[in-house]
This record gives sequence, structure tokens and C-alpha cells, in this order.
Amino acid sequence: MKIMFLLIGCSLVMAVGFLIAFIWSVKSGQMEDDYTPSVRILFDDKPVKEEASEIE
Repeated sequence: MKIMFLLIGCSLVMAVGFLIAFIWSVKSGQMEDDYTPSVRILFDDKPVKEEASEIE
């Protein structure tokens, strides 16, 4: 029975830690841009410059 109390306590500590991390990320502005990722697939990538190799 002691292990149940230990596991419940550990899970509550982890849940509070994840909640604090989520609130910190929202307040620091990491969740503000929800438009760009959905339209990023529509734009072409920048063309890669091909280097000309010399054949000897």
C-alpha cells in the first residue's frame, strides 16, 4: 500500500511539473504562431545551387 502512495505522489509532482512547463511556454510566446505551420507546405523550398564539377 505504501507503493501506491509513492506512485500517486510521483505522478502528481510530474503533472504539476508539466502544467508549469505548459504555462511557461504559453506566457513566453511559443504558442502564438498557429498559421505558419499549416501553410508552410504550400511554399516551395529555396532552390539548391548545383556546383559544376569539372571532368578531367
